[in-house]
Amino acid sequence: MNSNQSPNSSLDSANSLGVGDDSSDTPCIGVCTTLYDEICQGCGRTLAEVSNWVFLSQEDKDVVWKRIRTEGTAMRFQRQAKNQP
Repeated sequence: MNSNQSPNSSLDSANSLGVGDDSSDTPCIGVCTTLYDEICQGCGRTLAEVSNWVFLSQEDKDVVWKRIRTEGTAMRFQRQAKNQP
């Protein structure tokens, strides 16, 4: 870390909780919850996608990212929209 960075700036960029989609490998925001279906309300992925994420190819991950961005219903996207200027 250089002297211009705050102590938390490197932590913020290290996980999806502190950065936007384009910088994150996973859609996870650490709010893992489902209601009456198998869709995580935090990230918008199915339970199968969540549990198999590390095994998915980048192409498969891109398909999931595209779908959850298009749907835009997950808390991940609601929080990002709220933080937009």
